[in-house]
Amino acid sequence: MTEFYLIRHGQTTANALGLKQGTINDERTYLSARGKQQALALARHFHPANLTALYVSPLHRTRQTAEIVNAALRLPVTVDERLLEISYGDWDGQSNAKLMQAYPDLFYPLINDVRPNYAATAHGERFTDVEERVRDFTAAVVKRQPHDRVLVVTHGFTVRSFAANTTGAQGLALLEPANCSVTKIVVEPQTGAQHLIYYNRVIDSQF
Repeated sequence: MTEFYLIRHGQTTANALGLKQGTINDERTYLSARGKQQALALARHFHPANLTALYVSPLHRTRQTAEIVNAALRLPVTVDERLLEISYGDWDGQSNAKLMQAYPDLFYPLINDVRPNYAATAHGERFTDVEERVRDFTAAVVKRQPHDRVLVVTHGFTVRSFAANTTGAQGLALLEPANCSVTKIVVEPQTGAQHLIYYNRVIDSQF
């Protein structure tokens, strides 16, 4: 059994401003003071035994979070582009509220986030594209480490995609998890069967 502990990065300035971050990687998307505090709090409270590796998205906000969380764990780090956030295409870096006003039919009104059919208009990545690269990443890690526990520091929509692959959830039936939350999935190496153990746990809950 391979165990995956999936961490969403800490809060960024873009998160606080309500921007679509996607794959932009400038100062707006670096960890805010609150984001650094979240990562430090997670590092103090979350330290499962027998972790063997840390995988991280190449974007600055995830690498900052991973560095803080890994300060005590001292796991070997692998950067993997399959862990990137969804790219919203032309909408990367834009105000979510303004996009909702301009394209109301492309958003779920109750949760203020995009519907899967947004991609054609925004020239962005499809939900299924993210799910496919996450599926490839998962299979590769399970093949290489079939009996290990691994840590993954990535992004909100990417964590959602891991969980969607496990549960078969469509659209945004699963919402993006909170900053510095932890999600756990396990995968059976013989069959590839995946199981969601928990989703979107934060440090005031018990891991």
